[in-house]
Amino acid sequence: MITKLGRRMMSETDKRLLAKFIFNFGWKGMRAVRRFRKRIRRGEYFPAFLFLSVTNKCNLNCQGCWVTFTNPAQQLTPETMDRIISQSKRQGTYFFGILGGEPLMHHGIFDLIHNHPDCYFLLFTNGTLITDETAKKMHQLGNVSPLVSIEGREVVSDQRRGGSQVYNRTMNGLYHCRNHNLITGVATSVCKSNINDLASETFIQELIELKVHYLWYYIYRPVGPNPSPELALSPEEVLALRRFMVDIRKKVPLLVVDSYWDHHGRAMCPAAVGMAHHIGPKGDIEPCPPIQFARDNVGNGKNLYDIFNDSRFLERFRTLVCRTTRGCILMEHPALLEKIMREEGARDSSGRGTGFNELRAMTRRPSHHLPGKEIPETYWFYRFAKKHWFFGFGAYG
Repeated sequence: MITKLGRRMMSETDKRLLAKFIFNFGWKGMRAVRRFRKRIRRGEYFPAFLFLSVTNKCNLNCQGCWVTFTNPAQQLTPETMDRIISQSKRQGTYFFGILGGEPLMHHGIFDLIHNHPDCYFLLFTNGTLITDETAKKMHQLGNVSPLVSIEGREVVSDQRRGGSQVYNRTMNGLYHCRNHNLITGVATSVCKSNINDLASETFIQELIELKVHYLWYYIYRPVGPNPSPELALSPEEVLALRRFMVDIRKKVPLLVVDSYWDHHGRAMCPAAVGMAHHIGPKGDIEPCPPIQFARDNVGNGKNLYDIFNDSRFLERFRTLVCRTTRGCILMEHPALLEKIMREEGARDSSGRGTGFNELRAMTRRPSHHLPGKEIPETYWFYRFAKKHWFFGFGAYG
């Protein structure tokens, strides 16, 4: 199926875009992981990938979203974003996930991408603001891939996203991506209300017809001001999702992505192994997007390399998670997470001022760590990629 996917991308995308994807993302991404592993062996630290929430502005209001709009809006300045990326490149990091809110509401985002043609950017978007002109601009840039979030069919999308006609508006965005031959992805946060519709071969075949090239499945996490914990998956549903992904990877010419399991099917956390961390719209350096607590900020004048290496807060977070669980500490042990955040003197970086109260109100939920029920990868490509390019590094002992 990987061969068929390769043929699809050769015929469906612009060769210049494909070359950017292979070199900036693929080749440089592998080199970034190698440099990351060498740094770890030397006792140094800098993540191989960085995720930036460039603004907290959004045109939707989703269940379980950790982002809250403030007035005035919080957003990274062009100068700050440029400094983050320039300093990251000096450490061999060239891949950046661009999040929000809705990142297309940050008017400087395409200038940033244009100014760093040697990097690759994954644009996490709800798709409703992707116009023909926007897709054309991404095609001109060449080093950006839209990752369009779909949270259900028509009815469920409106319920999940707090809007009207969201599904149709998102699909229109995908049509524009297709018309401009972009390398396009779809992301979905799998929950009780959408698992049957979206974890299905029918849905994947529809995406293939739309010239979507990769599909990223997340597990719903009930966080933020509207957590909707009733949507969280049961252990049986998590296993069903895992089994579906392992089986479907052998059947469809589309890359099925997850960031939860290694090649043995063991649970893992990218933030715990140190592969990636998150920078919020005020410049706060957080363990991952939904854990909105920080001690460090990119605006304090220090070099980013020094911040990551000197951060006792991030180091203790990584150590704590690895000693506690292979899964999501936010879902499994919210009380312990609150305790550590307080002990470390972390500040609430959500912009709501209610982060500690939200942690205290959370009840324990199962995550993807289900010992004894591991489902290993069965397709050679995913086994190889996860073993050598992304997961592991001995973090869990």
